[in-house]
Amino acid sequence: MTGPGSAPAAVCGGGETTGGLHVFYGGTFDPVHHGHLAVARGARAVLDCPIRLMPAADPPHRAPPGASAGQRARMLALAIDGEPGLLLDERELHRDGPSYSVDTLRELRRELGETTPIALLVGADSLLGLPTWHAWTTLTALTHFVVADRPGSRLDARLPAALAAHLAGRWTDDPSALRAAPAGRVLCLRQPLHPGSATRIRRRIAAGEAWRDLVPVPVADYIVRHRLYGVHGPQTAGSL
Repeated sequence: MTGPGSAPAAVCGGGETTGGLHVFYGGTFDPVHHGHLAVARGARAVLDCPIRLMPAADPPHRAPPGASAGQRARMLALAIDGEPGLLLDERELHRDGPSYSVDTLRELRRELGETTPIALLVGADSLLGLPTWHAWTTLTALTHFVVADRPGSRLDARLPAALAAHLAGRWTDDPSALRAAPAGRVLCLRQPLHPGSATRIRRRIAAGEAWRDLVPVPVADYIVRHRLYGVHGPQTAGSL
C-alpha cells in the first residue's frame, strides 16, 4: 500500500467530515495501466467517493519493481492528471523500511481517528493472497476491503480455508455498509475488468512487442523518454 503523505485524505460524499468513507488503492503500479484506472473509476462510481492511489515504495511480498518509486509515482500522476476524484497519495514513499499495509493503516488511523470508515481497494488476487501479508489478521480491525472481481465470479468459494474463516460474516453487497462502521466489511466490486497487467506490459516492452495501447499516452511517452523496462527503439506517440 502507498499514499500521499502531505495532502489530507480524500473524503467520500463531499464535505470534510470525520464520518466520510476514505478509500485507498495501493499497489506497485509498475507501470500504471488502463486496468488500474478502470478499477479506480469503477470504485469511484459505486462508492460515490474519491479514490487515492498509493504507490508502494518497497513491496515486501514481491520482487523489486522495474521502475523507481519516484518514477512510478510520476507515471501515476500523469495517468490521473485532470481526472476528477482520482488522487495521488505518496505517503509510503516518505517512510523508511518495507511498505507493510498494516503500518500504513495504523498511520491512517492516527490521522483520521478510530471511528472514521477506511477502505482498501484491492484486486481479487490480492485478497486471495491476504494470508501472506504481514500481520494479516489485524487488517480487518483497521479497514474495510473493496475487492475488484469479474462479474459472475464466486470469490468467496475460492478463498483459502483460514481466510474464509476470518472473513465469514463480513461480506456485504451494500456500499452504505462501509460508511456504517470504521472497518471490518468486505464488498465485491463487480465490473468488466481490463485484460492488461503490469507484468504483461513489462514483458512486451522488453521483447519489443506492441504495448503502448495498454497504458495512457502520457505514461507511454514517459516510459520511452526514460527508457524504462528495456524499451526498444525510438517509439513515438503514433507507434505501438
